Amino acid sequence: MVYALERETSRKRQEWLNYRTRKQLWCLLFIAPQLILFVLFAAYPIVMSYVYAFFNWSGFGPLKDFVGFSNFMETIRDPFFWNAFRNSMTYMFYIVVIQVPLALLMALLLNAGWLKGKAFYRMIYFLPVVTTTAVEGLVMRFIFGAYKGVLNEILLRIGVIRAPVDWLGSIDTAFFIVVIVGIWKSFGMKMIYWLAGIQSLPKEVFEAARIDGAGPVQLLRYITVPLLLPVGSVILLISAVNALHVFDLVKSMTDGGPAFKTDMVDLYIYRYAFSSNGEARVGFASAAGVLYGIVVMVISLVLGYFVKLTGGRTAKRI
Repeated sequence: MVYALERETSRKRQEWLNYRTRKQLWCLLFIAPQLILFVLFAAYPIVMSYVYAFFNWSGFGPLKDFVGFSNFMETIRDPFFWNAFRNSMTYMFYIVVIQVPLALLMALLLNAGWLKGKAFYRMIYFLPVVTTTAVEGLVMRFIFGAYKGVLNEILLRIGVIRAPVDWLGSIDTAFFIVVIVGIWKSFGMKMIYWLAGIQSLPKEVFEAARIDGAGPVQLLRYITVPLLLPVGSVILLISAVNALHVFDLVKSMTDGGPAFKTDMVDLYIYRYAFSSNGEARVGFASAAGVLYGIVVMVISLVLGYFVKLTGGRTAKRI
């Protein structure tokens, strides 16, 4: 009897192990395409960019000309790299400081019970997010064009300006136009993030606060904003990291001009990796990418730490 019971237990254990093995194999089968694509188009290029950074390599032929840290030192000494670096940091600052609070205000407005047509407004604000960035850049070149541009035509007709303004060709306006378009481009995504966070807040807290006599301003200041800090920290990090990697918008609108006023690090790297004015320098571009990647990682870690620290302290006060 005991022997038969042990055999039955062993059989059931083996069946369970077989079922678990089959389940794991099916899981691996379904994630295999994504895993293969990640290795080929993300992990492998990242690893190889660190290797290429130590070679003077044009992108063709074997890796023979080992130069050590020469590419890194040349990048550090290049004033055009620091110009692009400063532009990228400034662009990120404007995106975070202007776009994130505006997206929060719009999310609060779209969450208001009295507003009609919420689905329409959400679609309007989210439409630029799903539209191809390169196409939007070309459209913006038409809108902000110096001659026969839509904006100039409107301003001339209403008498605001007397002569056409080269919005994208002037060093005084080009960068700010890129910032404005960048805010408009990704505004809908940040708004959706905020809206999802607002709608996930517990309604019981707001009902209790209203019973205690809290008005709309008190609810926003003492309930909504503190409870949204964890969501806000994630939105802040996403906005900052995404803003540090702007390429297609600038490439299609200004190509880094005028006089490198709108040049970004991603565009700087692209220019050397796929140079049309001579031999490409993939090794040098990889070194610039590695340095910039390290800086972005440090900024993300520091920003994430302080945002989390501030959010934790605020949450304890609630």
